[in-house]
Amino acid sequence: MMLDLDDVDGTIRRRTEICVIGAGAAGIALTRRLLAAGHEVLLLESGGRDFEAATADLNAGSNIGEDYYPLHDARMRFFGGTTAIWGGRCAELDPIDFERRDWVPHSGWPIGRDDLAPYYAQARPMFGLSDRRFEVADLRAAGVPVPQFRDHLLHTPIWTFDPRFNRFTLDACADMQAHPRCHIICHASVVGIAQRAGSVQCLEARSLKGGRVMVIADIVVLAAGGIENARLLLASHIGNDNDQVGRYFMEHPHARGGRIVGGDSWNLLKSFARRHRVAGQDVAALVTPAAALQRREGILNSSLTIVARQPARAAQFVGMRAYGSLKHDIAPTRRGRALWMATKKAANWAQQHIDPARPWLLHKAGLADIALLVRAEQAPNPESRITLGSEIDALGVRRVNLDWRLSDLDKRSVTGLVRALDEEISRLEIGRVEAADWLAEDGPNWQTDPLISSHPIGGYHHIGTTRMSYTPRTGVVDADGRVHGVSNLYIVGSSTFPTAGWANPTLTIVALALRTADRISAMLAKRHRGSETSRVTLPIPFSVMRRPPACLDAPANDPRF
Repeated sequence: MMLDLDDVDGTIRRRTEICVIGAGAAGIALTRRLLAAGHEVLLLESGGRDFEAATADLNAGSNIGEDYYPLHDARMRFFGGTTAIWGGRCAELDPIDFERRDWVPHSGWPIGRDDLAPYYAQARPMFGLSDRRFEVADLRAAGVPVPQFRDHLLHTPIWTFDPRFNRFTLDACADMQAHPRCHIICHASVVGIAQRAGSVQCLEARSLKGGRVMVIADIVVLAAGGIENARLLLASHIGNDNDQVGRYFMEHPHARGGRIVGGDSWNLLKSFARRHRVAGQDVAALVTPAAALQRREGILNSSLTIVARQPARAAQFVGMRAYGSLKHDIAPTRRGRALWMATKKAANWAQQHIDPARPWLLHKAGLADIALLVRAEQAPNPESRITLGSEIDALGVRRVNLDWRLSDLDKRSVTGLVRALDEEISRLEIGRVEAADWLAEDGPNWQTDPLISSHPIGGYHHIGTTRMSYTPRTGVVDADGRVHGVSNLYIVGSSTFPTAGWANPTLTIVALALRTADRISAMLAKRHRGSETSRVTLPIPFSVMRRPPACLDAPANDPRF
């Protein structure tokens, strides 16, 4: 069942077992899991079926730290979320990513890789992936000449690509729309959440056209993304007794790590600069530091790929300018997304059927370097954070300030990875690395290069702002995703990651969402077995909004609730 709050005059009220805020990959995966377990779910989505500029403007905010993408463009507000335009890269975090690393302040998850392993296995088919992880040995068996790096220095993990670009859009969620226990309300932007005595009592959502819905739920789940999850908690004064909400904002920052000269450029490009078709799946290789190297050198789990790119500070090719304009300047409507996806598919086809001939010829003609495209892990930093600014959006919610900060460890980790790659390709006599100038000790803390990637700043990955922790002193949610000190409020998404690793976050987001759904279901089953009250009816004051929601003004026995 689906309702558009834009079509509602005045206020409606809903009472439900579980309310999920946000219909992106996390919210959709969690909703489906809960429905399969027999629960009732109300799913609130801020946007509609497609991109709308007025709704996207609710994302706007200020960048007050490192240069970053404009915040109104940094995530999507419509059904399916940012996965509507994602590149489909799927990868699992490494075991070391979960560990407390003495050389990485604020590292360590309250769960381990083994806790998440069964959920990774269950998440993989949801992206059209095979039930096993591909290894570099699979590429070599398929004839790809991947270099034999020494295991104690470098690792060669594999991305697997989701074959569908629109897996979480509304058209792909007909099962949820038809489900008798699933109720979807779109154009429903949550503007406040009320709590009393350690539990959420109700929440309010509004549309830009004046519709309003008041919700009481046994369980509330935030699944609104790494920026919006923190924003809603801050705006509602929830979960922040220890000033942890919004801190530790992380990205996967991109950079040019240098170039390879005098080597076997053909086989390097063939190995790393294109996708490969293996056992019916599109896969690609990259390079990361081995866990032993990370421990010995005290560096992060960053990554790089070897690609053909124009030299630094060159004039950008007309074709690349056109591709960048198509991706970033055209509104991401259904038509705009279809145009970009068609272009992306054509580029992928060319990669698989023409490359490495095309980039190799550009390199031989002196028009392209064999470049190192860095996709780095960023260290968790409590000063890198989301806060609320003084401006308010069209619904009366304060806009965010993003103070993104990088550290010396971020740069030093790239230096260590580049140095290890130079050691290995020199040993194998397939080239040598000339590190980028900015990696020198007297160079800048970080340097973005518009010629190295169509996403030159980072991967649009918003990580860490409601981090998972053992105690409320060091984070926002516990190992199950429940907000510390709030009995019925949970968070799913990359905002709960304590560290980022090198892996693109979407597969881990969904795996964690499945795990949190199971924890919620088990908790509700235990509560029902104990005949505990499952409805909240106590009226409470709501001081954080301009006026109290109607559900909080109502008497305890009001039949509307």
